[in-house]
Amino acid sequence: MKKGLRYTLFIAVVAVFTAVMALICSFVQGKRFVTTCSGVDVRIKDRFEFVKKTDVEDYLNRYYGSYVGQRLDSVDLVRIESMLDKQSAVLKSEAWTTRDGVLHIEISQREPVVRFQKGGYGFYADDRGFIFPLQSNYTSLVPVVDGNLPLAVEADFKGEPATEGERNWVSGVLEMVRFMQRSRTWAESIVQMHVDSRGDLILIPREGKERFIFGYPSDIPAKFARMEEYYRYIKPSKPEGFYSSVNVKYNGQVICREK
Repeated sequence: MKKGLRYTLFIAVVAVFTAVMALICSFVQGKRFVTTCSGVDVRIKDRFEFVKKTDVEDYLNRYYGSYVGQRLDSVDLVRIESMLDKQSAVLKSEAWTTRDGVLHIEISQREPVVRFQKGGYGFYADDRGFIFPLQSNYTSLVPVVDGNLPLAVEADFKGEPATEGERNWVSGVLEMVRFMQRSRTWAESIVQMHVDSRGDLILIPREGKERFIFGYPSDIPAKFARMEEYYRYIKPSKPEGFYSSVNVKYNGQVICREK
């Protein structure tokens, strides 16, 4: 077969193939255009249970409206994600549709690091210092700080605290909790954290009568080092319950008060 004829046949085959592919794509696009949403598939990516699949379906029905029976090309995925991201325990949502008519939603939840208890209500803070309310259907087992919290936060508040002072205090508490969790000894021995009327953090151990006056959540490794010095050198020389409080908030000092 001559080269010119082979080249002509090659061009013809390519043209036919291109036309067939264009026809298939056009058919698929046309099919997608008329496909309607048949339902939703929700996936929760993490281990927390603040948000359940039924909650997501309820959010959709309440804040988005009817989506089943809606054409896929008119399902507003950006609006759905924006609506879900506003829910207090949701860190990030992703929404997309597939050719079978299913709306897919993936939810990542906020991971609480500490719980604050203020009067008759409480709230969590995640690793970034974002505050969100307690959830009625799930309780996360994290350290609790109660008492005279220096936070002007209402029961339904979500977001970062308003002032720099509040944000710095929350950041300090988070760093203290992380320090304790890195040390299995402190995580297991400290069972309660309380803010007294002067604003000092008070750490209450599992065993013993003494209360550790930690002060502001700063210089954290040094303060825990002073607590360790108390247990190593001071406590063994006295009978159990001899000291009622141990103040470690001042640099280089361990101030013990007798009962």
